[in-house]
Amino acid sequence: MCSHVHLLIQLLTKFLSSGNILYKCANNSGGFKNFRDFLQELPTPGTGPYFDTTVNSNITGLVGRTVHLHCRVKNLGNRTVSWVRHRDIHLLTVGRYTYTSDQRFEAMHSPHSEEWTLRIRYPQKKDSGIYECQISTTPPIGHPVYLTVVEPITEILGGPDLFINQGSTINLTCLVQYAPEPPPVMLWSHNSVPINFDSPRGGISLVTEKGPTTTSRLLIQKATQTDSGTYTCTPSNANPGNARVHILNDGIVPGEHPAAMHHGGNSSVAPSSATLLLISTLILLRPPIT
Repeated sequence: MCSHVHLLIQLLTKFLSSGNILYKCANNSGGFKNFRDFLQELPTPGTGPYFDTTVNSNITGLVGRTVHLHCRVKNLGNRTVSWVRHRDIHLLTVGRYTYTSDQRFEAMHSPHSEEWTLRIRYPQKKDSGIYECQISTTPPIGHPVYLTVVEPITEILGGPDLFINQGSTINLTCLVQYAPEPPPVMLWSHNSVPINFDSPRGGISLVTEKGPTTTSRLLIQKATQTDSGTYTCTPSNANPGNARVHILNDGIVPGEHPAAMHHGGNSSVAPSSATLLLISTLILLRPPIT
């Protein structure tokens, strides 16, 4: 008896390894498939399909730039994978088919791949939220992917108006925040004219440090009145930031009276003539002390 079982196992192994057993497909094509492929389509006994949780499930996207949400499924077998938007419980995709009229959403999948991707073109901030990758088990099992769509913020510190003493150094610091990647290029302009770092004026330098928050620092030495105006910092992947620079003569802010300026330390205000006259009159009218 044992010898017959052993022989049966050997024959079955030989057929599976050779791939000579064919079966009729149960689809409309009416074609034939290898029996070994048929067995591979079935879920692994005792395990069933499951999600690869090592795939990043916290995605940050940029407004207007295509974003991809990835889901990796193991042992899928003959089940299907769908994407559902939690905000309105809207079914977006089933398998490789898209089930929404919003053409910005599209299902992406390569045959025999474990990757099931939801592509969102021209994303907006309103698209932020939870998207669930679902497997059609009974009951269905899902894996959430969190999408945050951000619009980068570009600002020049101290703006929108900066007051610089004539002859000192103009130090403009531009910050780019909430960008999915550091901007490849940072451009600076003065009154809409690109700054020429090799101009005869000299004394102009730029230092840029890229990272989660990109910092670009423009330094202009020995400021003169011609350096007044609007400075614009323009990242190549975000909106620009602006600041107006005012060059001060003798530290006086335009529109302020010099007497109203405070430069730190103790200050005293001299009494007016009318105040002195009033004090003298009160003293004269004071009744004598008995």
